[in-house]
Amino acid sequence: MAGREHTYSTTVTWTGNQGTGTSAYKAYSRDHDISAPAKPIIPGSSDPAFRGDPSRYNPEDMLVASLSACHMLWYLHLCSANGIAVTAYSDPATGIMAEDTTGGGRFTEVTLRPQVTLAPGSDAAKAESLHHEAHEKCFIANSVNFPVRVEPKTEVSE
Repeated sequence: MAGREHTYSTTVTWTGNQGTGTSAYKAYSRDHDISAPAKPIIPGSSDPAFRGDPSRYNPEDMLVASLSACHMLWYLHLCSANGIAVTAYSDPATGIMAEDTTGGGRFTEVTLRPQVTLAPGSDAAKAESLHHEAHEKCFIANSVNFPVRVEPKTEVSE
């Protein structure tokens, strides 16, 4: 697979025109739909701090979720390839974004906290070590310019 390129296409459609478009800062909704061919629509908005709808995903949520999902998918693959049976996986990930004086900002870090349950008799030490390799292979983590920390917790079922 070395040297291959993959292309991803999405469409973001603004749905927040409340009659006068962007005629004033408070005149429009930040709501939008995120779509891709043959996939369900994801309802988007901005962060509530920026007049967004808290019931919809914002770009910051999606960035943290993308890092978490990428790590998880690599980790599950590596566990499978190493004969480790994962029976449950959850990651209450968090990201920190700092605003600057111009109104812009950037993420300063994301922390992934995978909570992994392994089948009885699994090698917990090997399973923990695979997080490092998963992190190194994650396409999304390799694409950001801020630290992505991984703080796993592993338990073996009885």
